[in-house]
Amino acid sequence: MKRALVLVVAVMLGGCSLFKGKPEPVRRPVAVVKPAAPGLQDPNGTPIERVPFRTGVSSATVEKMAKEQGCTGGQGAGLMTEAGPVEVYRMRCEDGAMRGKVFTARCELRQCKRM
Repeated sequence: MKRALVLVVAVMLGGCSLFKGKPEPVRRPVAVVKPAAPGLQDPNGTPIERVPFRTGVSSATVEKMAKEQGCTGGQGAGLMTEAGPVEVYRMRCEDGAMRGKVFTARCELRQCKRM
């Protein structure tokens, strides 16, 4: 009789763990943009971040504008902001009159102007 009572108590206590509810969702870390290279900082001490190259709807238009200003070469015009009605593009000038400079343009509803 004692064995049966011990067995019933053990089953009841073991079954209680089934009613804890939903398990906690696994929290994963958010991707963080890493600095371009260790030690690179702007004059204020803020780390310089490298933005991945992405093309956008108006990349070709901005590349033509840059070429007219003497900026050529590189990967082309990369989208710096989220895609939407207003976008900012950036292009590094590796050849031409603007060598070593950056050409930036703002496009609103595919109408682009140099910044």
